[in-house]
This record gives sequence, C-alpha cells and structure tokens, in this order.
Amino acid sequence: MRAPGTATPVPVIPTTVQARPGRWPLPPLLQASAAVHLGAAGAFLASPGLWPHAAGAVALNHLLLAATGLWPRSTALGDNLLRLPPEAVQRGEVGLTIDDGPDPQVTPRVLDLLDAAGARATFFCIGARARRHPDLVREIVRRGHSVQNHSLVHRHHFSLLGPGPMRREIVRAQEALAQAAGQAPTLFRAPAGLRNPFLAPVLHGLGLRLVSWTRRGFDTRERDPVRVLQRLTRGLAAGDILLLHDGNAACTAQGEPVTLAVLPTLLADIQRRGLRCVTLPQALRAS
Repeated sequence: MRAPGTATPVPVIPTTVQARPGRWPLPPLLQASAAVHLGAAGAFLASPGLWPHAAGAVALNHLLLAATGLWPRSTALGDNLLRLPPEAVQRGEVGLTIDDGPDPQVTPRVLDLLDAAGARATFFCIGARARRHPDLVREIVRRGHSVQNHSLVHRHHFSLLGPGPMRREIVRAQEALAQAAGQAPTLFRAPAGLRNPFLAPVLHGLGLRLVSWTRRGFDTRERDPVRVLQRLTRGLAAGDILLLHDGNAACTAQGEPVTLAVLPTLLADIQRRGLRCVTLPQALRAS
C-alpha cells in the first residue's frame, strides 16, 4: 500500500522502438551514386578540362535520385513495404490503411463502418492532429486498430528535408502518437509517399519500417466514389495494401467525404472475395 498523500505513479510510455541491429545496408543505387561522385571528383582532379563532363554526370545522378524519391513504391532508396508477406497472402489477408487523421468529423464514422464489417485497419496519423484529438487516437486503438506514424505536420516539402530536420519531424510525431495511443508506432509512411535518400537511414536508426501501398484510390482529389472504388478493387487480391484517407478526403457532389461513400462497398467486396482486413502489425507479427 502507498503511504497517505503519496501521488499515484505516472506510467512511462516508451516513445521509440528498438533500433534495427547493425549498420544501415547501403542500396545498390546509392552505392552507384557514391561511385559517380568519386569518379567525377577524380576526373576533375586528373584533368580540370573534364569538369563539364564530370558535372553533367553528377547532375544526371541527382536527377535519377530525385525521380526515384518521387516514386512512392520504389525500393531503390531502401526498404519499403509494398505488400503483405507471403504468410499473410496464404491467410487471405489485406491491409487497409487510412491516412492523415485523426479527423473528429470523419474518423468516428470510419470506425463505425469498420466495426460493422468486422474489419481492422491501420491508421497512419499525423502527430500534430493526434495532440489535438488524443481521445480519438485512443478510441482507434480501443476498437482494435493500429496507429502508426505519418510525420508530425505532413509537410509538403518533407522529401526536401535533410537528415536532421527529417529525424526531428519523425521523432516528434513518434512522441505525440505514443503518448496518445499508449504505444510507440513501428511503421512510418512518408507524406504523399515522397522521400529522399536520407529517409531510409533515419528510419533504420529509429527502428521504424517504411510502408507504401499496392493500390490507392486518390480519394484526396477524386470526388467520384465509383472511380475511387474501381482503383481499389480492380485486381484486388490477398496481400494488397490499400490506401484511403480520413483526413484531407475529397467530398462527393453531395458533400460527403469520399472515404465514407466508398468504405461500405469496399469492405463488402473484400468479404465477397473471401479476404480479411487486418492491421499491418498483425500481418507482420504472424508471419
């Protein structure tokens, strides 16, 4: 028993996960990039007259790196989860992911639709929004879903940040989400899926894994729920990771968030195909 007047201890919630063991494995593209830079420097030192050719090679290399970062499903810059693992495919599982929340006007209705279908989803939440609506984050977890890291403020120029600012953005989101959800996220999704070569080593050091998607509905700009649904269900199969939004969702002509118009039919279609929506941590842990 505590002595009279002793304050109740406040539980300490870990805000980070264990960093991955070993050094970050440099991808072949970045190894080649380093070789281009070293070769260009060597060529210039050996013969300054070659500087236009050396500079051109470096410029082309930077264009390739930038283009790769603009491709959300690329794995050339490091580990990037695009599909569920084979064991999850064998179990007939799909991963429904919902980004940019929590939104007090949309998220509760999304949760009700998921409950009605017996589905589980992964919510990639923005840290600043989680700070404003911690009760809603806790409700997401209470209903059996997963809360993961989608950066602190969803900066449009996130992919232009250097390693220091990028790490601070992710860590501050990690702290906000861990405090609200009661557990630290283990997964990260970059804003709009865009990134640069600094992201993978930062995530490796923080013990986070990058997640993209197999198919997306473009529901932040598409107002027609039929088109959104077609993009998500055409060729839908076990192992797919689907992307929708409870924050920043476009609205139908009737003023309803597209996500809410799409979800009932999408969830019914998933069930009709004999598939099951699980959270990403569930699919990865059970593999």
